[in-house]
Order: sequence, then C-alpha cells, then structure tokens
Amino acid sequence: MNRLYHVPLSPFCRKVRLVLAEKKIEAELVEERYWERDPDFMRRNPAGKVPILRLGEMNLAESSAICEYLEEVYPTPALMPKDVEGRYEVRRLVSWFDDKFHQEVTSNLLYERVNRKLMKSGYPVSANVKAGSKGIKYHLDYMAWLLDRRRWLAGDAMTLADFTAAAHLSCLDYTSDVDWNRSAVVKDWYAKIKSRPAFRSLLVDQVPGFPQPAHYADLDF
Repeated sequence: MNRLYHVPLSPFCRKVRLVLAEKKIEAELVEERYWERDPDFMRRNPAGKVPILRLGEMNLAESSAICEYLEEVYPTPALMPKDVEGRYEVRRLVSWFDDKFHQEVTSNLLYERVNRKLMKSGYPVSANVKAGSKGIKYHLDYMAWLLDRRRWLAGDAMTLADFTAAAHLSCLDYTSDVDWNRSAVVKDWYAKIKSRPAFRSLLVDQVPGFPQPAHYADLDF
C-alpha cells in the first residue's frame, strides 16, 4: 500500500494529494506531526518535512519533485503541457505559489493562526496576520489578471499550477481568510477545481480545535 505522510492543512501535502487523486493513485493518508521529529519520520526524510510519499519501495520527498515524478510515471491525465514554453509557465507559477505566496500569505495567516496552536509555540503575531491579510489581496488580483487572459492559470488546460494554487487557497479557505467576492473570475476558477472528484478528500478534512467554516465544503459557496 502506498502511503502519504502528511499534515491536513499543509498546502504542499494537499498539492500531492490532489495529484494522486487526479491520477487515481491510491495512497493511505498517515498524519505526521513533523515538528515532533520522530526518529522513524526523520529516517524517511532527514529534512524533517512533509509530505513524504511511500511509493512501493521508494520514499519520495519535496512536493514539486513528487508531483513531477508522478507526472512522468503516470502521464495520464496530463498535468504538464507538452511544449517546453508551457512547462516553463507551469513551473514558474508553481514556484510563485510555493515560494512567494507561501511566504507572503500562507505563512502569515495559516501558520500564525493554526500551526502555532498545534505546535504549542505561542500566540499569533498580529503584525504577521495583518501582512498576510494585505498580501492575499495582491495575489488574488494577480490571479484575476491571469484568468482574464487564460482559461486556467497557466494556459488553456488545467495543470499542476492550478492544483498548487488551489492547495494554498483551500487551506486559507478553511480558516476563512479568502475574500471570494474580490474577483468573480477567481471564484469561478476555484469552484471548478473544488467540484473535481480529486478535491473530495480535502473537503472532509477536520482539524481538531479548528472547525470547518460553513462554506468550506459547499460547492455553491
């Protein structure tokens, strides 16, 4: 049995979960409290990070590397374009969300409000939360600019770029930090992603101490 060692509200883990589900690759979900640095976990990935995908006899780490590995081994349905320019654009946007969006938004909102409590590392830093609330507006506007010109974020077909963005936004939607009224085109894009069968397991996630908001699992949000 394949296994994915994950944290429910990790955008990096959710990205891999979406790819696995889209490609219909079964994997048992094993929740990992990575901050406790369990010796067995550290042997699987000395970097001490999730996700880790146990695929056959292999332990795969780093979400983007995992996703591209899965794309090569399980090419259908395709989540990367065939042309080199298209693959570049997907990788650029994956990096945008996993780096810039993560630093400016996810870490300032989700990690302050949720991870600090789970890890018992203190209270949210209000300045960080304020910066994240401001930063997400810029990123939603950038997504709207892209989607005004394209059917999906990276082009005419859904790609890993869309799953990466949706992974981050789904975590922030769980904490009600996304203003879906800011952009109709971004809301429509997310509704399309949210209604895919691959998204179903994300919609039933429950984090102790953080109940789902009423709209979170609603496809007509």
